[in-house]
Amino acid sequence: MPLHWTVHRMRAEVLAVASCRAHPFGSHTGLRPPRPGLHRDPCVNPTAEHDMEVTLNAYHTLILAALVMLIGHWLVFKIRFLSAFNIPEPVAGGLLGAAIVYALNAALGLKFKFNTELQTTFMLMFFASIGLSADFTRLKEGGKPLVMLLAIVSVFIVVQNTIGVGLASLLGLKPLIGLVVGSITLTGGHGTAGAWGPVLEQNYGITGATTLGIATATFGLVFGGLIGGPVARYLINRQKREPMPQASERDSIDTISGKPRHEATDDTPAGEGSGKRLTFDMFDEPRLITAYVAIETLAMFAVCLSAADLISGWTKGTAIELPTFIWALASGVVVRNVLTHLFRFTMFDRAIDVFGNASLSLFLAMALLSLRLWELADLAGPVAIILAVQVVVMMIWATFITYRFMGADYDAAVVAAGHCGFGLGATPTAIANMQAITDRFGPSYKAYLIVPLVGAFFVDLVNATVLQIFTQLPFLR
Repeated sequence: MPLHWTVHRMRAEVLAVASCRAHPFGSHTGLRPPRPGLHRDPCVNPTAEHDMEVTLNAYHTLILAALVMLIGHWLVFKIRFLSAFNIPEPVAGGLLGAAIVYALNAALGLKFKFNTELQTTFMLMFFASIGLSADFTRLKEGGKPLVMLLAIVSVFIVVQNTIGVGLASLLGLKPLIGLVVGSITLTGGHGTAGAWGPVLEQNYGITGATTLGIATATFGLVFGGLIGGPVARYLINRQKREPMPQASERDSIDTISGKPRHEATDDTPAGEGSGKRLTFDMFDEPRLITAYVAIETLAMFAVCLSAADLISGWTKGTAIELPTFIWALASGVVVRNVLTHLFRFTMFDRAIDVFGNASLSLFLAMALLSLRLWELADLAGPVAIILAVQVVVMMIWATFITYRFMGADYDAAVVAAGHCGFGLGATPTAIANMQAITDRFGPSYKAYLIVPLVGAFFVDLVNATVLQIFTQLPFLR
């Protein structure tokens, strides 16, 4: 369907003129005029209540989403604040796009209707990628520390939602809004916020849930990066640990591993051995994403999305009805572990990550373009109070719970910084927090093993389960 203007103006003008003739003094017969901005008098402007609507099909929406991502990439590259706090590129560009859409609506009365078919598909692909990455053999690799951290994080998700729901009720908001300023956005991030937003809007009548979720997730990214360092520094200072000497110039992989860069020797300057710069997750000889690998990976995504669609249809209206994206995540977990353990299939995690990250970026760009920023006005004050309490609770929890139960040592301090990162923001924020600490005080192998596993994979499984339980509680509806 091509781009077109949906115009309903002629009939609106006829009706408005007839209304004005019936009321020669206008549609407002009271002595006091209507408050500006709350009502547009059709007798003053007969077509003001019938704004023009621009409808964009799937192709046009995809083009705009790609443009938003490119703009976001440029903004993050140019603005130090955005890169310092790991603000995702689609979020940076998408918020700018949402602001432009809002300005056009306020100034010219333009309304944009974006096609959501691809947006839904990309959302499901992202959650399927999380499931396809969740290999349960990694629980054995992490051992008891991983299980302990997962338990700490799981309890904290419940605490986070309890605080959100409780404060929302005290402040006169709908209790389910407390989930939006709870683990949906703070632990779940932008992807979970964008997925749960439409569910809360359509099934529970929470107006503006998507908009509020995206805004809260962005807040969490910033503050997750702000508090992680100070919390870890406080804990490390209590141990009286001294910073490392600043003589050597090593990159992140050297700091993490404590070893020289690949193929570099004592006589070879770092980085000149192979001409390659390694990152934390780069193999010596990375496997290429070929056309065959891409088709293989897309086939697994197709199985997950098809299974999610079928199961969602079968369970609709039953006691086990769940949002479709949760079934996509669960299908990914089943496909991953069945293929690897029963059929000894070698999964290409990097290809899964590439498709998953690309899907998340496009989904976020499309979701942000559809934001209705004006719906946040009445929620600003109460939501700010709830978020302030959530930040303080995160700091207290990381200091007195995460740190102590993880061993109360240097590794535990680094893990606490990571928990602040993904407990309010996302796994990249957690990694950035830990990197800032390990660059100064030395490597922490334990933290770099278990925090990414919990923050990137297992926490989403736990969060989805906890949220489903909370939304089914009768006193929250």
